[in-house]
Amino acid sequence: MLKAVHIAWIILQIVIGFHLFFPLLLLLLSKLKSNKKAPTLNDNQDIDFAIIITAYEETINLPDVVNAILKQAYQNYTVYLVADKCDTSTLFFNDERVNILLPPTVIGSNTGSHAYAMEHFKKQHDVVTIIDSDNIIDPNYLLAIKKSFDNGFTAVQGLRAAKNLDTNYACLDAARDIYYHFYDGEVLFKSGSSATLAGSAMAFKTELYREFLTHCKVSGAGFDKVLQHYIVKQDIRIAFNKDAILLDQKTTHADQLVKQRSRWINTWFKYFNYGFGVIAKGVKNLSVNQFVFGIVLLRPPLFIFLILSVFATLINLSLGLNYQIWLIGFASFIIGFFISLKSSKTDQRIYASLVNIPKFMFFQLLSLSKVRNANKISVATKHQKPSNEI
Repeated sequence: MLKAVHIAWIILQIVIGFHLFFPLLLLLLSKLKSNKKAPTLNDNQDIDFAIIITAYEETINLPDVVNAILKQAYQNYTVYLVADKCDTSTLFFNDERVNILLPPTVIGSNTGSHAYAMEHFKKQHDVVTIIDSDNIIDPNYLLAIKKSFDNGFTAVQGLRAAKNLDTNYACLDAARDIYYHFYDGEVLFKSGSSATLAGSAMAFKTELYREFLTHCKVSGAGFDKVLQHYIVKQDIRIAFNKDAILLDQKTTHADQLVKQRSRWINTWFKYFNYGFGVIAKGVKNLSVNQFVFGIVLLRPPLFIFLILSVFATLINLSLGLNYQIWLIGFASFIIGFFISLKSSKTDQRIYASLVNIPKFMFFQLLSLSKVRNANKISVATKHQKPSNEI
């Protein structure tokens, strides 16, 4: 009996501790892959973009969002602004490419708004790209996205950078995003797998996204989790393009952080089991794309596996078991974390905010306690007009 408990404890430690080493293992895998750029298949193709903006209740940022779109270097696009439960009486845009859509009844979901926009397309579009009502896209955003489609990809994730760094919460939120975009975006893609989707700064061949909306009905948060599973289970790779930059409003207050994270944690518990099926498909198809991506889907949120790792270390220390491997694991994770920051030209304010990580993790634990009712807390994160844009 004691031996069985010991074996079970070793297995549990491997399951938890693996995630401390995974970032550097993934980075090593990406370095072993060829660094040659994929040949451009057709850089002269004229891609017609549909840009879908989803707004729920709030319109405060929409003028800036649309004006940034109108400054794009690539001009072949049409904007569909779905104003769900919004007062649009103060919104005026002179460009005929901007279409404000007012659903007759409250939709209350991202995918529902996307479907509504596609039902009201003015013409057939080659590619649809999705942004939120607080996102500011770089002037070269569409040009960068176009390059990925020129290279033959049918799904692309861009880079979501911080629009504001006005509080410690915003800085720590930005640090988290940098970590995930580096490992779950750039490194994962260079490893031969797919970048994870982030909810905005995403672009897809129109027919691919239309098929997803037809076959997958998603309510509540986490549509990006279902979408990436739908794509990768077909062994389609999701490209990562770090030049397709989108500025995203970071959380600035503790209550906002708790509400947002509780929804995000809820989606992981709801959809993490997708990873088992994707790994199985990867083994069956001998697909690096599916196998590695499946591992990523099974990985818990950062703060969960870090806290579990601390507990495991303390248990081993108190029982006189091997705890040194855990120390090596923590060192590996910290090195990997700082590699991601150094690789992303991180603002010094973000480095200064790292001393507040314990407080940040406390609020994430508080979010964990609210997971059961996460989707009832709010349909969308409330935003304020940013006071310190970068």
